[in-house]
Amino acid sequence: MLFAACRPHSGWHEVSLLYFDTICDLKLYGQPEECRVATEKVREVFSRTEALFSPQASDLHSPEVLELYQTAKKVYLDSGGAFDITVGVLTDLWGFSSQTYRVPKPSELRQALMMVGLEKITERQGELIIPAGVKLDWGGIAKGWGVDKAFSALQKQGIKSGFINAGGDLRCWGQNPERRAWRIGLKHPRQPGFLGVLELADTAVATSGDYQRYFEVDGVRYHHIFDPKTGFPAQGKQSVTVIGPEAAICDALATAIFVLDDATPLLRLYPDYGAIVVNSEGALSFVGKTFPFSLIADSR
Repeated sequence: MLFAACRPHSGWHEVSLLYFDTICDLKLYGQPEECRVATEKVREVFSRTEALFSPQASDLHSPEVLELYQTAKKVYLDSGGAFDITVGVLTDLWGFSSQTYRVPKPSELRQALMMVGLEKITERQGELIIPAGVKLDWGGIAKGWGVDKAFSALQKQGIKSGFINAGGDLRCWGQNPERRAWRIGLKHPRQPGFLGVLELADTAVATSGDYQRYFEVDGVRYHHIFDPKTGFPAQGKQSVTVIGPEAAICDALATAIFVLDDATPLLRLYPDYGAIVVNSEGALSFVGKTFPFSLIADSR
């Protein structure tokens, strides 16, 4: 009884980390030392994720790379190629890698598209074989994968309630500090503030939007979410938010749905996932599984 009385009091602990070129916020419930150790585990996971899936990464035979490749391949096939990690050549061509933005010439796009297509990659004896000229861009799935791995590490540390937000890719579990479901703000793609609020528990969320990385030429917005078939930024949407059990799948599906004209067939293959789509005119639609969502009345 004396030992139990002297144990440090459990409570909420918050910390911000810098990974994936963004601020990653953690909210963890537990004892101070327990949360400190758990935070270090998250640092290890995020550092490992950056090392494996950054544009400069060259390790093509680690178990983690092969695991994420299989996930990416499944979404690629399920989406008819709308999600494709071989768009790295397009990321470079449009200047998003170097921040030297430009609209490519048609001849440059035709040449680049010859290097796009996940079917060009083969897996042989536990290693990915990538032809010369093909470049991987893990940006549409790796951050979500890192969030999933961080969540698993926190659960192993006994953190029963918490929140991980890595620049919009997030997971929440247990109850929030008010002992209720977590309230997740859906960012307005054209104005400061939020479009609406999700109320979630034990769920992952990821958003793809044309407002995150973009440039404008002659009044036209060019963003970083490419249609692998045309080589141009996908048109018709401002943002796509996907909610479901795994952040990596949410991440990849958000990109695929941003590219697709109709996401219904894709989400039939993922019945535990749902999407909130904001089209180019700012109108909302809901596809797949529905989750509690409240629209902010003055969001327009």
